[in-house]
Amino acid sequence: MRIAVAGTHASGKSTLVADFLAAHREYEHEPEPYEWLDEDLEAPDAGSFFRQLQLAVRSSGEHGPGERAIAERSPLDFLAYLMALDELDRGGRSADLTARAEPLAAAGMRCIDLLVVLPLGSGSDRIDVDGSEDPALREAMNDVLLELVHDTGLVGEHAAVVEISGTPVQRLAALEAALAASVAPDDVRRG
Repeated sequence: MRIAVAGTHASGKSTLVADFLAAHREYEHEPEPYEWLDEDLEAPDAGSFFRQLQLAVRSSGEHGPGERAIAERSPLDFLAYLMALDELDRGGRSADLTARAEPLAAAGMRCIDLLVVLPLGSGSDRIDVDGSEDPALREAMNDVLLELVHDTGLVGEHAAVVEISGTPVQRLAALEAALAASVAPDDVRRG
């Protein structure tokens, strides 16, 4: 099962992935693509998001059907960031990159079996951030991503999509349930 966890920054992706990997040691971890880039990402721009998309697509293609991998980002995340930059009039050259990113993201999504979406919560399950986390970009990306995950032209027909919210314990339980619903019982093993 190839799983990608999607969500804006500071939405709980790393916590969910770490909790999942603690219970499923047989899964390979794909960290966020920015970890592979040798550049300052304090204020990522359209070019940086496009390079991360390229890395995410390449990484997702390295796992064949039946392999167990979980990624902290999906290709859709980076398309959503590019589109959010455009909405915030911070795009610069992102319109060109967005046009190039759409088919690239769709190709990367063909390698994903289960897309787990972490929308920004509300109330007690919302993760609050300070101004250094660029709250405007965070909100805009979240809104765009929640629209993109319903576009079967981008997500594909075969990927199961589940939106998960709640506490970390509730999120892990929901991921476990989605995984169990997506694969035969014999394929689900705990590490």
